Amino acid sequence: MTRSPAILGGVPVRTDDLPVARPTLHTDTTLLGEIHDVLGSGMLTNGREVAKFERAVADFLEVEQVVAVSNCTTGLLLVLKCLGIRGQAVLPSFTFMATGHAAVWNGLEPVWADSDPRTCTLSPRSVAQATTAKTAVVLGVHTFGSPCDVDNLEVLTGGHGVPLVLDSAHAFGSRYRDGRPVGGRGTAEVFSLSPTKPLTTGEGGLISTNDAGLAAELRVAREYGNPGDYDSRFTGLNGRMGEIPALLGTHNLRHLPEVLDRRRGLAERYRERLAQLNGIAFPETVGQTTFKDFVILVDPADFGLSRTDLAAVLRAERISTRAYFDPPLHRQRAYREHPPRLDLPGTEYLAGRALTLPLFAHMGDADVDQVCEAVEAAYEHSAAIIARLPQPGTRRESSPV
Repeated sequence: MTRSPAILGGVPVRTDDLPVARPTLHTDTTLLGEIHDVLGSGMLTNGREVAKFERAVADFLEVEQVVAVSNCTTGLLLVLKCLGIRGQAVLPSFTFMATGHAAVWNGLEPVWADSDPRTCTLSPRSVAQATTAKTAVVLGVHTFGSPCDVDNLEVLTGGHGVPLVLDSAHAFGSRYRDGRPVGGRGTAEVFSLSPTKPLTTGEGGLISTNDAGLAAELRVAREYGNPGDYDSRFTGLNGRMGEIPALLGTHNLRHLPEVLDRRRGLAERYRERLAQLNGIAFPETVGQTTFKDFVILVDPADFGLSRTDLAAVLRAERISTRAYFDPPLHRQRAYREHPPRLDLPGTEYLAGRALTLPLFAHMGDADVDQVCEAVEAAYEHSAAIIARLPQPGTRRESSPV
């Protein structure tokens, strides 16, 4: 018998709070000196350091063009703007809201496609069902850092003559099944550099593409659509990256391989221990993931507790979790005017079962072991916990059809 969970009156497994994510940064005297030089230069945005960062990223991703922007959402907005498309955008409902927001802000009608419950990524089969003559773009998402099925998505979009734009917010450092870095597929890929990402600049984003013409237009678009003569060619916006964030990006990029190795090692430690429990499953990965989030899928019938119950148990143990992405976009109030046209069983399944556990590169092995110990205790004492917790029902937690 395992220890009694804190939710049943036991002592919490932790004496301090364990967050879901924390940025892993490498600070040294060289970086601090370079920041001092930037501050003294008077050039604080979109200057030499931004250009240097773009070149370093292009080499890392093995692509021709990289455009640095203020954040990933801005990057998505600008790519769709520069494509000049009108009509419908097919995208997953199981994604962060920024994916949908970028489409709607560009006047595109969102059409929800389902996600594969095995991988959490966009289902090409569902995309094929959602695609019509009105489809103007398909937005794929590398969910939790795991590459989506780009091979089949490119076949679909190519057959219909529409662009494929990839929301790669979670996936800087991931690799496709052929071993190539995520970044060079589709019309463009857009990355996030926010504090929860393996590579961070504090806030920031990157657009990678092998289309030189699109890259040139994006560089104008991030300057309000102003090519430099103050006669704006189109309605762009301020999407510039600052020099200090770019400097942080170049510095952190050098350490990214070790950061990713550590994240993958911690994820494997989680998997080895939690795989022993009935009712705990893990998303399948195609290629190599960053494990931007370490996600488990909780089957209440076999585990004895729902995802929501397990989150409450861990909260009592001073362990933070997140339920991404619940509600999915098609059930969010911002999208009430865009109801789904297709059944989305995979989306509903994932939204009701997915739970993100803490993962960041400077976590200790002991931190992972404590989380696993708390999950094991929840499993062992599930009947007593069920009796203690209010049960709102198990909607969306049944198997997908």
